[in-house]
Formats: sequence, C-alpha cells, structure tokens
Amino acid sequence: MTEASNPVAVGDWQAWQACWDRQQEWYMPDREERFRVMLDMVEALVGPAPRVLDLACGTGSITDRVLKRFPEARSTGVDLDPALLTIARGHFEGDPRVTFVTADLKDPDWTAALPHDTYDAVLTATALHWLHSPRLTVLYGQIAPLVREGGVFMNADHMPDPTTPRLNAADRAQRHAGMDRARAAGAVDWAGWWALAAADPLLAEPTKRRYEIFGEHADGDTPDDAWHARTLREAGFAEARTVWRSPSDALVLGLK
Repeated sequence: MTEASNPVAVGDWQAWQACWDRQQEWYMPDREERFRVMLDMVEALVGPAPRVLDLACGTGSITDRVLKRFPEARSTGVDLDPALLTIARGHFEGDPRVTFVTADLKDPDWTAALPHDTYDAVLTATALHWLHSPRLTVLYGQIAPLVREGGVFMNADHMPDPTTPRLNAADRAQRHAGMDRARAAGAVDWAGWWALAAADPLLAEPTKRRYEIFGEHADGDTPDDAWHARTLREAGFAEARTVWRSPSDALVLGLK
C-alpha cells in the first residue's frame, strides 16, 4: 500500500482505521486469528454482552471487532496517543456503546479516569511490549482489580521463547521474507503509515503531538508467555495460561 495506490480521504475515519489494520497485518499476517481466539474466549468465559476495557486501544481495532461480534457489548477505550485516538473517536462517533479515555498507563492514577470500576474483560493486543517488565508487572497489578470475579484479562503480543534461538531465527527470516514480498507489492510499514497520517490536515497536529510524547517508537522488552502467566497469577488472577500462540507471538489469558 503506497500513498498513491491507497489515498485516504480527509476525515474518512473508517478508511483510516482500515489503513491502520492493513499496516499492522504487514507485521502480523495472523492478526485476525488472534482476535478470533480472543473473542472466542470472551464469549466462553463472560458471555456475549461484555463490558470491555480496550487497553492501549489505538484506533479501536479490538473494540471494532468486539461490537461486530457482540452487538450488545459496551467498550471503554483507553490510550495516550492523540493521533490514534482521533481516528478511534471519529470511527465510533455517535455510537453510545463506546467511550474513549485519554490516559497514560505509566501514571499511577490512570484507572481513576475510567468510567467504570470493573469490567468483564480487559483486552489488549500488540501494545504493552513498549513497557519494560518491571513497569508491566506494576500494570498487571493495577489491572487485576479492574477485572470482576469470573472476568478475564487477555494480552496478545510479541512473546518469543528465548530457549529456542535457532527456531526463532528461522521464523524471523521466514516472516521477513514475506514482509519483503508484501512491501514490493505496495504494503506500507510503520514509518510510511505515520508519514501518511502527518500529511492529513486533520491528523497532522495530533501526529506531531504523538511524536513529542513517544518519539519514533517506545522500546520495552518482550518476556515469554510463561513470564506473563506467572506475573498475572502473582497479581491476583486465579488462573493464567497461553490460549493461542505463533512462533513469535502469544495470547495469554488471566481468569479472575
């Protein structure tokens, strides 16, 4: 996808969200599969009308899929990125099922900005790797009280297994070969997507503020899924384990 082959009209927030999804799929071609499993587990454990907290929601990709599958659901999206929140708010404008909150997950009091004390499901994907493990441990401790008894937390993110370096290298080479082919066919990467956003009159200022907050890309670390499951149990979840994984990524679920 290039700027010429994929123009996004100014203010077309649905197109901007779709453009974000395609950019993310360039990195994660199995992205929809992890979302499907995430929603399967939501339905299995808390039912088809959940109150959801979309954590580090970005453009609202999780919320969009939650509402399409569960029309009676309600969602609170929380993020700090002003550009992605502009797209999310535009995309869901007028939908009473959705609320967005601007908050910094590094702020000790970020939960005070939420409209509800507890949620049936707290969901996040490809977002928390920008936190280093000690800060993520603190965040898991803050998330646990937000999940009602019997509710769930799920984190889908980069969680490679450090004990299999040769397998990891082979998987990385395979993935990057596919990414190179997609780029040659016009796929846009992270930097290219943000260049498109900066060129949109309605996103130029939020994008500038976004770079002032985060820089090019915040770098945390990527502990394996066993670390996530253990840390969630230590934070107060009764059960926690991996419910989906690829060679490089995993979806870890904590059940309260």
